Amino acid sequence: MSEQNFKNHVKFVPAFHYFAMPVLVFNFFWMVSRLRYGITRHGVADVLVAAAIVVLLFCARLFALKAQDRVIRLEERLRYERLLPADLKARSGELTVDQIVALRFAGDDELPALARKVLDEKIGDRTAIKKLVQHWKADHLRV
Repeated sequence: MSEQNFKNHVKFVPAFHYFAMPVLVFNFFWMVSRLRYGITRHGVADVLVAAAIVVLLFCARLFALKAQDRVIRLEERLRYERLLPADLKARSGELTVDQIVALRFAGDDELPALARKVLDEKIGDRTAIKKLVQHWKADHLRV
């Protein structure tokens, strides 16, 4: 497996991102386009079912990401107890979920300084925090 870094850390699941999502979104627009030939109960039902499937697709993805964020939050809190100095441990409750999720990529040696910088400068954007990481700690188990 190649070394993970900011440029290649985003995970794509081919069956989801390149097959299921495009096919279901296309199906929705196809069903909508069929209404131009006449609006029928069956046509409207087809559009509603296609829309529900697309919404379900996105909700399933969001639910998985939120569950993963909760696990990351717990893992990182345990890591903070081990690595952060006392003054930062006391402030770790100030970190938002977005900050915690982004900081997980920081290596053990740079985590205290980066956490302090994020808190002091109130850096809240995940991407901005990830770009600050110098020694990337790979996360190959993400959803």
